[in-house]
Amino acid sequence: VQTCAFRSQCPALLDSLLQEMPGRVCVIGAGPSGLSVLCWYAKLAKEGKEVPEIVCYEKQSDWGGLWNYTWRTGTDEHGEPVHGSMYRYLWSNGPKECLELPHYTFEDHYGKPIPSFPPREVLFDYLKGRWEKEDIKKYVKLSTAVRDVVYNKDTDNFTVSVKDLATDEVLDGEQFDYVVVASGHYSVPHTPTFPGIAKFPGRVLHAHDFREANEFAGKRLLLIGSSYSAEDIALQCLKYGAAGIICTWRSKPMGFKWPKEVEERPLVQRFEGKIAHFKDGSSAEVDVIMMCTGYLHSYPYLREELRLKSKNVLYPPGLYKGIVWQQGGNNKLLYCGVQDQYYTYTMFDVVGLWAVKLMEGEIDLPGEETMDRDWKEWVERNKALKDCHEEINFQTDFVQDLVKDCGTDYPYDLDVGDMFHTWEGHKDQDILTYRDQSFASKFTGVQSPVHHTNFMFALDDSLETFMTQAK
Repeated sequence: VQTCAFRSQCPALLDSLLQEMPGRVCVIGAGPSGLSVLCWYAKLAKEGKEVPEIVCYEKQSDWGGLWNYTWRTGTDEHGEPVHGSMYRYLWSNGPKECLELPHYTFEDHYGKPIPSFPPREVLFDYLKGRWEKEDIKKYVKLSTAVRDVVYNKDTDNFTVSVKDLATDEVLDGEQFDYVVVASGHYSVPHTPTFPGIAKFPGRVLHAHDFREANEFAGKRLLLIGSSYSAEDIALQCLKYGAAGIICTWRSKPMGFKWPKEVEERPLVQRFEGKIAHFKDGSSAEVDVIMMCTGYLHSYPYLREELRLKSKNVLYPPGLYKGIVWQQGGNNKLLYCGVQDQYYTYTMFDVVGLWAVKLMEGEIDLPGEETMDRDWKEWVERNKALKDCHEEINFQTDFVQDLVKDCGTDYPYDLDVGDMFHTWEGHKDQDILTYRDQSFASKFTGVQSPVHHTNFMFALDDSLETFMTQAK
């Protein structure tokens, strides 16, 4: 329900709602999702509107979430589990035009059109431009790990306890009216085991710890998994000189037209020394085993009734509008960015606005039964999806549903389903060249230039080389 609708019809109700506006909001995680919430609150503050006190806790020493590259693996400088799964030489695996913010385009940021598939540093610089424009770093407490979040039924608020990692000090719990969980779900690896792997005489790792493709030049790799990590790491390792790559699948192969150095086989069953034995009876000698087996939703700092437990799906259960947790917290625990993703920055953007409008009293929640029925319908529809194209259409509908709820505060059409379908077609045509394609911006209409170097030969992924080198 929009505030303006109340103002003329129900001034008393509006006054009541405004009096109930949250005094303090806790945002957990300073990545693209959490910072979207901060950006929308900063916009309201600039417009002279009353906003709550906002505190954003970030475990890492800088903002950016997964876009923050670190050489570290295992534990960080404070002994905390390393959050980042980012590796060197990562380039966008989808067109930047599919994640471009309508109110802050790439041309707004860089002053000129740029190619459609930028490397990490270029995308991170774009994100930081938006965050710096909104001046939100003042809300972020870096090197601060959330240790405990409990909902207090008597006072209808939360107590959040944190540790200051820089001083090695556990701080007293603080009270918040709302908690926004935006700590991501691509940092805790899912790592299966296989008979004989404990005695494998070579490197065994999860993609979470993959950093540098040059390490595997001349090596024979076995990648366990058949989703985006396996797809992209296979290309990265091939690009930087791997001798051969086998991708082993459980449910179905990726099915791309791979070059001769890359092949797909049914799931590995066991290892004998360096020999991997597969479900189809074949075997192969490999030097490296890398698990590209995905990540777990993990929120160890939340009390049991607040914890989302889900596989990585397009619509996790128990969340009204994919945001409002239904099992505890009296609709005041909000999850942002917990979906599996085709849409990214734009989805985080509208999710952030929707959450802010809810906390500001501008969106009215229906009854419990209605919310319960709504999220269950989305979950069932998610389960019935048959292929990537149906998944794209599903997430397009999800994003557009949130846009509709935000009304005139979000006057943008985020539907880039056609671009996603075209991109999937390019990958089917040639997995080696899909990043060499060009797309037009939905919001400026400008066709992107073709990059000066084909992806498989572009070994320097720096912002400077990407932006300035002439073709």
